[in-house]
Amino acid sequence: MNWCRWPTFEFHELTASDAILTRLLSLHPKIIDLSLDRMWRILEALGNPQDRLPPVIHIAGTNGKGSTLAILRAAMEKAGLCVHTYTSPHLVRFHERIGLAGTLIAEEKLSSVLEECEQANGEAPITFFEITTAAAFLEFSRVPADYVLLETGLGGRLDATNVVKRPAATAITAIDYDHQQYLGETLTEIAREKAGIMRKGVPCIIAPQSAEAFVALVSEAERLGSADFIGSSDWHAYEQMGRLVYQDVDGLLDLPLPALHGRHQIDNAGTAIAVLRKLGDARISETHISDGLKSVTWPARLQRLNSGNLNSLLPAGAELWLDGGHNPSAGKALAAAFSEINERHSKPLVLIWGMLNTKDAGQFIAPFAGLAERVLTLAIPGEENALSAESLAGTGAARGLACEAADSLPDALRRAGNSSATPRVLICGSLYLAGHVLAAQMGEEMSRVSGVSRR
Repeated sequence: MNWCRWPTFEFHELTASDAILTRLLSLHPKIIDLSLDRMWRILEALGNPQDRLPPVIHIAGTNGKGSTLAILRAAMEKAGLCVHTYTSPHLVRFHERIGLAGTLIAEEKLSSVLEECEQANGEAPITFFEITTAAAFLEFSRVPADYVLLETGLGGRLDATNVVKRPAATAITAIDYDHQQYLGETLTEIAREKAGIMRKGVPCIIAPQSAEAFVALVSEAERLGSADFIGSSDWHAYEQMGRLVYQDVDGLLDLPLPALHGRHQIDNAGTAIAVLRKLGDARISETHISDGLKSVTWPARLQRLNSGNLNSLLPAGAELWLDGGHNPSAGKALAAAFSEINERHSKPLVLIWGMLNTKDAGQFIAPFAGLAERVLTLAIPGEENALSAESLAGTGAARGLACEAADSLPDALRRAGNSSATPRVLICGSLYLAGHVLAAQMGEEMSRVSGVSRR
């Protein structure tokens, strides 16, 4: 089975799919309008493809959804299984969202299914995420596969993906503050919204949580009749002597650490393994899980950029890293990861930081005080909601960091290289910034459909 690699797109003019996606943006005045009514309507017009999918594993949460999905996929494909995947937002091009049995959806097929959904919808109001999710379901229903790995876009209860009547399993990764304007101001409220993907009698694997989120999730599982399988209670995952140890009532697994960097990936790996154990699919062995952990990749999640256009802007021996995390717990996890990396191999840490104004920039950057030698801020290109470089510099300075505004990404990289002969540079703060970084690194053109519309 071939992996869904991030392909080199050669589009230099507006593609057919981008043209259709641009039209779809005009079908609703809001980017986000949580409701399932419009989703049910278009799915009915398309013949209810959500009822003809391979077994679905539905994943919600604030942090770790994509990494958990990537680990699941890696293990399943090592077992020779065909897997569909649905993730959001995309980084460089929309095609990244839809994986069909091991490969990203082709341009011709994407434009065709989008046009089919556009015609079925007519002029009726529908959000961008809803109609593109319907398109993914339609393709998933037509292409044979063993599983669908389905990531929520936002929340759970009213998320456009939450139309599968009985998934094979659900999973809820770590809950944190994010999208409070839609999901609620407290962790209890946010957790209840995420718990909306639970189904009666269907196993729900719950990752280790804060006390407040844990209580809310367990309460919702009891109310909805979901068969919860709780991290740090029913199952445990931890590092021991450079290995990942997973344990539940069925026994102990001695596994390699995931190829994804950071201690937080141990919880994500544990969640994925717990899902596999609950599925009970005899085709997926411990060896397949082990091989999947060793080979898993997930772009813009503590990703080391080893070669490409941007590396040439840094001095020889410098390290370049990329992460798209953007909320307080992501900031804590990143700071902890780079503190650990620095203990093993010390280098001056320089941040290149951009964020949207919908995020809590101060809480994100605070954990880097005393760790980062220097912070270079920039406005994310082409994003209406991007915080200015000057605003971010002020926010970072108020948290005790040495900050200065940069004019652009190349400018920030050159300044980072002047900080030290061999700095460790981390570009962070936003998945939208990460998309620009990856496009620049690979010399590719960004999708014309970008910004918050990608959610």
